[in-house]
Amino acid sequence: MSYRILIVDDSPAMRAFVKRVMELSGFDLADCLQASNGAHALEVLRSEQVDAILTDINMPLMDGEEFLRRVEADESLRKIPAVIISTDGTDTRIRQMMALGARGYVKKPFRPEDLRAELERCLEVRQ
Repeated sequence: MSYRILIVDDSPAMRAFVKRVMELSGFDLADCLQASNGAHALEVLRSEQVDAILTDINMPLMDGEEFLRRVEADESLRKIPAVIISTDGTDTRIRQMMALGARGYVKKPFRPEDLRAELERCLEVRQ
C-alpha cells in the first residue's frame, strides 16, 4: 500500500529533504503534500486525505504544539498519526508532544531508516 504524507515545516529545504529521505529509504510514498506551518497544514487537511503527518515543532503562525492540539480536538483528524521531527529530543519534550497526541518522534539529525521505521510503526498501529 502506498501512503500520502503531509510534511509540515517552515523550511522549504527541510520539507524537500524529508521527502527525499523518505524516497531514498524505500518508504512506499504515493504522494507528499507540504505545509509551511500548522495553520497551513490544517487547511491542507481539510481538503486532502493523508495517511500520516510529519511535523516540526518550532514554526511561525502556528507551531507544532498548537497544531497537534487542534488535530486532536478535531474528531475527523485525530485518527491521522502525527510524527514529530525535531532537534529537541529531550525526554521532557518527547513526553510533552506524545501527551498532545503525537504517535511518534524522530530527532534531527536522523537516518533514513529511522524515519521509515517510525512512520511504518505509526501506520501499523493505526490499521
